[in-house]
Amino acid sequence: MKNNQPSFSIKNWSQHDQPREKLRDKGKSVLSDAELLAILIGSGSRSESAVELCKRILASVENNLNNLGKLSITQLMEFKGVGEAKAISIVAAMELGRRRRGEEALEKQKILSSASVFELMQPIVGELPHEEFWILYLNNSNKVIQKNLLSKGGITGTLVDVRLVLKTALQVGATGLILVHNHPSGTLVASEADKQITQKLKQASSSLDIKVLDHLIITERAYFSFADEGIL
Repeated sequence: MKNNQPSFSIKNWSQHDQPREKLRDKGKSVLSDAELLAILIGSGSRSESAVELCKRILASVENNLNNLGKLSITQLMEFKGVGEAKAISIVAAMELGRRRRGEEALEKQKILSSASVFELMQPIVGELPHEEFWILYLNNSNKVIQKNLLSKGGITGTLVDVRLVLKTALQVGATGLILVHNHPSGTLVASEADKQITQKLKQASSSLDIKVLDHLIITERAYFSFADEGIL
């Protein structure tokens, strides 16, 4: 005799417990991270609801959405019940969240402090596995005119073309520069090479009446500011 197996489909839950209906009727803020994620993937498996599956995925990254955003499609597919389509949906949603954060920072692109530089650039470089060097070009109101990726390299360092930095500064009419690069290792210590390139750019820029206002080293959660530390 065949035993009846309980259904774990969200469709069979009380309507008040269904994530989509809950969002529609009560608003997005009342949903947990797992419930929001469950809406994305749509269904679980024969033995596990979508919400329970999502709780398990989140538990594996210590319920940290930043850590979830680092998981690849392949890593997500290692969870039972997650196929390629569900994994792609999660990765796409995480990327949209990252881009939204970057755009929100751009809306406040007047640089008031090192913290505002971190807010602008952390979504771009904070979680990269390799090192990148960026230049922010500012006008005399400290508003960002343009931000450029200058070089990309391994975690051991990048190459910086001073002439290219100054050429762009003149083209866009910048009066100030902020240098930004990330340390994938997570260390917030300025190396001798970091200090040397800062001084090199500072000296070259001063002859054109362009100021190097700061140099930030950015990691996933924190930053080091040359200006704040008095070593600019």
